Amino acid sequence: MRHQLTGNAGLYHVARELSRRGWHVMPTVRNARGADLYAASDDESRVLPIQSKALSKKDPVPLGGSLDTLRSDWWVVTINANTAVPTCYVLTKDEVKAAAHRGMSATGTVSYWLQPKSYALPQYQEAWDRLGSPAAPEAFETQTAAVAPSSKG
Repeated sequence: MRHQLTGNAGLYHVARELSRRGWHVMPTVRNARGADLYAASDDESRVLPIQSKALSKKDPVPLGGSLDTLRSDWWVVTINANTAVPTCYVLTKDEVKAAAHRGMSATGTVSYWLQPKSYALPQYQEAWDRLGSPAAPEAFETQTAAVAPSSKG
């Protein structure tokens, strides 16, 4: 499967997972610098820029020639993106930077990679709760009060 289709499969899987959890998801123009999608709460009080990296198997994730160019606060690495059961790993930008592997080609070109041993960890696997809730705090309180058992007998 072509690389672009793998990227699309992963991006739309991430969008689906976020939507299922109550986020409004807006993909950006493909190949634009920065976030691949934004997840927003109903009232837009929370907006999360998310970088999506999709792979057909558990491979290193290319990060480019400088860690200074990494922008999105949240990163989701999707492996097996072309299958019926993709797996996502949710990391912060700081976690990606801290775990990045520096490589150098024979010509002296520096590149950074995120190795599977650094992202395919239990604490990141399907860890969508790390993003927090899209519900506004007052909406959550209202929902909780509506389902709370009555103290009247």
